[in-house]
Amino acid sequence: MINITAYIENSYQFFEDDLSITETCLSLIPWSDWFQSWLEALHPDVPPGNNYELSLRLTGDREIQTFNAQYRHKDQPTDVLAFAALESEVFQPEDLNEPLYLGDIIISLDTANQQAQERQHSLIEEIGWLATHGLLHLLGWDHPDEFSLEKMLAKQAELMKMILIPN
Repeated sequence: MINITAYIENSYQFFEDDLSITETCLSLIPWSDWFQSWLEALHPDVPPGNNYELSLRLTGDREIQTFNAQYRHKDQPTDVLAFAALESEVFQPEDLNEPLYLGDIIISLDTANQQAQERQHSLIEEIGWLATHGLLHLLGWDHPDEFSLEKMLAKQAELMKMILIPN
């Protein structure tokens, strides 16, 4: 069995008049269960190990724009960023029971909320979709062309069905 520790950080600034995004709603997401299910399903694509760690930061457009400008040289907000630890020279534990750090996922709740409204589904569904996208990037998936993108989107849809949220 694969074990995952997901460190969740919420830096989003909530406002009383914003009824579409609430801290209560976000606190009910079973992140560790979701990531564990996804990693088990992706097992052939996951580096060898039994224990994994990742961080998930929920933020707003202002902060994600700063990260996007700094690391991708795109001075605009985006929906999700992923920083894979496995792309750099990172400590690889010799003991498979030691946790392997996969990296960081950052999701803009502002953009996620806007996209959820445009696509006429829940914010939870949109955040789950973005989290699967970020996780796949942490595991080395990329979409430099249309074929790769379609393959990645199909895998995301498969992962979303596992947590009973259709795409």
